[in-house]
Amino acid sequence: MQKRLLAAVAAATAASSVAAAPPTYEQLWDMLQQQQKEIRALTNEVRELKQQSQSVAEEAAEAKQQASENAEAVAATAEAVESSATSKLAQWAERTTIGGYGELHYNNLDGSGGASDKDEIDFHRFVLFFGHEFTDRLRFFSELEVEHALSGDDKPGEVELEQAYLDYDLTDNHTARAGVFLLPVGILNETHEPDTFYGVERNPVEARIIPTTWWEGGVGLHGNFGEGWSYDLYGHSGLAVESDYGIRGGRQKVAEAEATDPAFTARVKYTGIPGLEIAASAQYQADITQDRVNGAPETADASLLEAHIVYQNGPFGMRALVARWDIDADAAEAIGRDEQWGFYLEPSFRVTDNLGFFARYSQYDNEAGDRSLDGEKRQYDFGVNWWLHENAVVKADYQHQDNEDGADQDGFNLGIGYQFY
Repeated sequence: MQKRLLAAVAAATAASSVAAAPPTYEQLWDMLQQQQKEIRALTNEVRELKQQSQSVAEEAAEAKQQASENAEAVAATAEAVESSATSKLAQWAERTTIGGYGELHYNNLDGSGGASDKDEIDFHRFVLFFGHEFTDRLRFFSELEVEHALSGDDKPGEVELEQAYLDYDLTDNHTARAGVFLLPVGILNETHEPDTFYGVERNPVEARIIPTTWWEGGVGLHGNFGEGWSYDLYGHSGLAVESDYGIRGGRQKVAEAEATDPAFTARVKYTGIPGLEIAASAQYQADITQDRVNGAPETADASLLEAHIVYQNGPFGMRALVARWDIDADAAEAIGRDEQWGFYLEPSFRVTDNLGFFARYSQYDNEAGDRSLDGEKRQYDFGVNWWLHENAVVKADYQHQDNEDGADQDGFNLGIGYQFY
């Protein structure tokens, strides 16, 4: 075979250069050997390049697989983080409540019975509720209020923290409470959203005698005994009246409140019959002046008793309440304010689910301790509530106040109110 290959090479060489001398067999053999070396070198180089190319392809495939796995891991992590955040947000939203209420009033009153002549429009209250359930047994509730729309120096309004308390369930029927809370006295003090009562303004007995809205800071218990019976029992900050022994002006609103003499409030309530609520409250404070009335050495021992009934039978409703303060102090007796009391009756009739009428008779006296004083006031109210929604209402009423001192007052009130939760 080698001979044939040499002959072919010789023939090719002779054909390409006729003038050149033909190579010898030794030369041809050397040339062939050189070509074989070059072929082997090229073959090895091609093999190495192929191996390198295969290695690069494998590395690229591994890199692609790793990148895919990394992308999947990142996506899974992102999904887990998003799912966890969504779950926490959903849990927070499920355990957190936000609500509020508000009232806009227009008052047109002539005379000087409850106040001087009044012809004004006022966004009386704007309130926000915030609550959170930490666990099934521990809850927080708060209420932040702006009165008269604008607060500050020489402005009519106030910003007030009306409630901020924790409830902890000791058992299924008994709960401990601590913080700032509304006292369990009267009908309106704990439930005074505008869609829940008749009349633009709150009734004068609960405003001037109880005095609604009334909150304090303290601790206590509330719960139920079954069969419609419930109770409340609290120890808390008390009133700090001035030398005029004005009950409403004695509210400290838990703002750096004097705590020399705390107060204690208890209530028993029965709701075992559908549509009926009967309750009685009592409060005691060893010194309602907090030892600050003109530096007087005597204390002003004070107690409040209150009872009420709320009844709703179909369209017919009735509210009735009586409250009385007794203050054991010579200074209070001297100005006739050792006794302060009041009561009211309020029948109502719901014509439809959205329309209701009411009438109310109120009688109260912040100077009942001295019969010679003309402090007794009688007020008659007649009006209508139109519920645009169960939690949004338009109100209108006529008001007449007939007072012993002749300072009567007549006029009408218009209002809108709402609550949401």
